[in-house]
This record gives sequence, structure tokens and C-alpha cells, in this order.
Amino acid sequence: MVMAAPLGGKGAPHRPVLLTETMQFLAPARGGVFVDCTVGLGGHTEAILESSTEARVIGIDLDEEALDYVSNRLARFGNRFRAVQSNFREINSIVEESGEKQIQGVLADLGVSSLQIDSATRGFSFRFDAPLDMRMNPTGGTETAADLLLQESETEIARILFEYGEERRSRRIAKWIVESRERGEPIRTTKALADLVQRAVGYSKPRDIHPATRTFQALRIAVNRELAELDQFVGAAIDLLQPDGRFVAISFHSLEDRIIKQELRRLSGYCQCPPRVPVCSCGARRAVELLTRRPVVPDDTQIAQNPRARSAKLRACRRLSLP
Repeated sequence: MVMAAPLGGKGAPHRPVLLTETMQFLAPARGGVFVDCTVGLGGHTEAILESSTEARVIGIDLDEEALDYVSNRLARFGNRFRAVQSNFREINSIVEESGEKQIQGVLADLGVSSLQIDSATRGFSFRFDAPLDMRMNPTGGTETAADLLLQESETEIARILFEYGEERRSRRIAKWIVESRERGEPIRTTKALADLVQRAVGYSKPRDIHPATRTFQALRIAVNRELAELDQFVGAAIDLLQPDGRFVAISFHSLEDRIIKQELRRLSGYCQCPPRVPVCSCGARRAVELLTRRPVVPDDTQIAQNPRARSAKLRACRRLSLP
């Protein structure tokens, strides 16, 4: 969901990542109802609504601040835009409650938005010294990243850092975190965590990314359960589509992309069972046509304009005729 922040904190945001490609695959000029599962600052939704006066969008986001911003930004579209504060994994109930039945497109621009990254108080970035929160819904009552580091075992912290951040020094970092809290110095702020990781890992080269980057990513994913039920969401979203409806997903790290790739392949009819299994048990069914055999990635120009988009990968498919 990475996009440049609003200019000066107020103006319209820069173009979101892979906007042209997203519109190409979604084909919103056809009109109809589209679901933007992570509406963020509304860049993609605005483009959908501008493409046709017959297009309507249900915009979902957990972040109340984002929904307040996007509701004001898109107010000129009137009732063609509807904002819903919820987890996009609840897409079935959200669409049902909306009363819409003809869904032409679903967009899932995953990850964290720049509204969150650039916040000096939300704890997503080590560029600001802030409470170590990282919740996409800060009023949701769920545990913060600081809570996680205070409560989980050294083994579990190491697992989170390794699996979600692909951090090779996960055990060492986890050991230092636990030793710090046992000394009565639990990690409660972004600066404290970034400094600890830098001391534990250090820079291997002057131009390396900050050594805490993978740790921050891993904790964010764990706090917000970003990978939980992602495969089920893909299937549910596609089942909502009308024939020729489009599904587009943009991910920003390999774990998300791998889940989306595997689920789209399964729904395109590709059996993923081990060789020599007599009966398919993976649930493969031919529900979609893949529109992207390989992920679409930003070109050099897009990356130069928005460096945060460098890891983006887009995958898309088209719903086949209903059985």
C-alpha cells in the first residue's frame, strides 16, 4: 500500500504504486462495483471513480485516520464511494451488508501505507522516536509491538523475526531483547529497538539498509496478523466476482507474494498436490484466468519517484464464467 505522503500533510497524495497497471487489469471503465480492500489515502479508488461515472467503490481500511482523510478527499463522488472500517478479510460480510451483488473488481494493495510509515507517533518507523505500537488500528484493543516483545519468549521472538522478516540474526536479536527486559529495561520505543538491533547486528557495509529494517517489518506483520487467512481471503474475493470480474493484488514482501501466487495458481486449476497422489486434495479448480504469469513490478522511473515502491509485486486474474 506504499504511496507518497500528502504534500505538506494536506494536499493530494502522489500517485500510488503501479497505478497505471492496476487500472489496466481492473478495467474500471466498464463501471460497476469495485472493492478497494485497503483504501489507504484513496489513490487507486480515486482513479477507479474517475474512470467512469458508473463506477462505485466500497473502500475498506482498519485505520480510522485513513478513512477520515479519504472520505474528505473523495467527498465529491457522493454516494459512489462508501468507506468501511474493518479488516479486509471480512470482505464477504462487508459486501453482503452493503447490499451490492454485482462485484466487478477487487483490489488488495497490501502492507502499510505512508500515512502510517510517516506518522511520528504510530511506531511503524525508526525515523521517529515513538511508542512501539505498530497497530494499523490503534484503537482496536490488540497488543502492540512493545507488548509482544514484553510477553513472548525468546524462542518465539526469534521465530517471528526469522519467518516474517527473514532476519538471519534473529536469535541474537531476540536474546538481546529478552536480556534487556530481564534487566528491567523492556523495549518500549522505536529508538530503543532500533538502537538495540544496530548494536546486536551492526552494519556490514556502509550502504546497507538499516539493520533494524527486517525486525520492524517482522513485528508489524506479527502485530497485525498480515499473513493470517490471506489465502482464504483471495478465494473469498474471487468468489464474489461476476464473470469477467478482476482481482488485483499488490504485495510488498515475498511471504505475501508467495501466498497470493499459490492461491491464484490453485484457483486457475493448477493442482499443487505432491506427485503420485491419486486424488487431488488441494482444492484446485478452474475459477480464474491468470492475467499475470509473472508479477508486474515498478520500472526504474516509478522507483525513482517513489523508492518505497521498489519491492512491489502485482498479480491479477479474471473470473471465468460461473458454473
